[in-house]
Amino acid sequence: MKALIARSAIILSIILTSCLVSVAPVYAQDKPVAQQQSAPSDTSQSVADTAMAATDAAAISDATADTDDIEPTESTGLHKVLKTKFIEGDASFMSLVALALVIGLAFCIERIIYLSLSEIDTDKFLAQLTAKIDSGDIEGAKSLCRDTRGPVASICYQGLLRSDESMENIERSVASYGSVQASHLEKGCSWITLFIAMAPSLGFLGTVIGMVMAFEQIQSVGDINPTIVAAGMKVALITTIFGIIVALILQLFYNYILTRIDRLTAQMEESAITLLDSLLKLKNK
Repeated sequence: MKALIARSAIILSIILTSCLVSVAPVYAQDKPVAQQQSAPSDTSQSVADTAMAATDAAAISDATADTDDIEPTESTGLHKVLKTKFIEGDASFMSLVALALVIGLAFCIERIIYLSLSEIDTDKFLAQLTAKIDSGDIEGAKSLCRDTRGPVASICYQGLLRSDESMENIERSVASYGSVQASHLEKGCSWITLFIAMAPSLGFLGTVIGMVMAFEQIQSVGDINPTIVAAGMKVALITTIFGIIVALILQLFYNYILTRIDRLTAQMEESAITLLDSLLKLKNK
């Protein structure tokens, strides 16, 4: 709408200018010679003023059109904000925090893959194993355990290897091998807890060093400048924020891994009890 009004003003200015130019010679014939000499100068001045007004109106119209065409800029994404804040922080400590995140996630992913491969359909496996033991097919039960992956099958296989011995020896063998398998499940978890504790510690260390650098800048300047203090505090707090974020991410993965380990441990205990009961029934026949 504003652009249309400005263009209409330009058109009217041009029409007015053309009218003045066409009327000026007729008006000059009715005046004395002296006025005829002064009339062209006045007419040219009016034409110049009108042309200048038309130019200003055109400039205003273009500026208004450009303003109307401006679209609001899109908000930056979360990854861009994190990248900007990472750059604003101290590169030395931010790199250490990022390294702790990468290594910690590597251990978490390795544990998740290992635990996923260790899980089986325990109910189906125990049903097949019990059926073979009840029928007296110990070799078939051993073959089933060998062909099945995971700690549940490994514990049952160790018990079946001593099926001709006493129940005390079988139970002791299953318990000992169960402890070994549990340690395999928890392998690498201590490194995850290390990086969970290390990430915020590195952030706090960056905070302390950032504060020291801010006070050193204040000492060198000789005056408490809010800009200097704010810059140092900003760098210090950014390192702390990223350290806490890394610790939270790793803690979530660690709790998920512990849940998977507890579930596998419960399955191992259930399979050991089922195996001992089946062997005891077989010996009492």
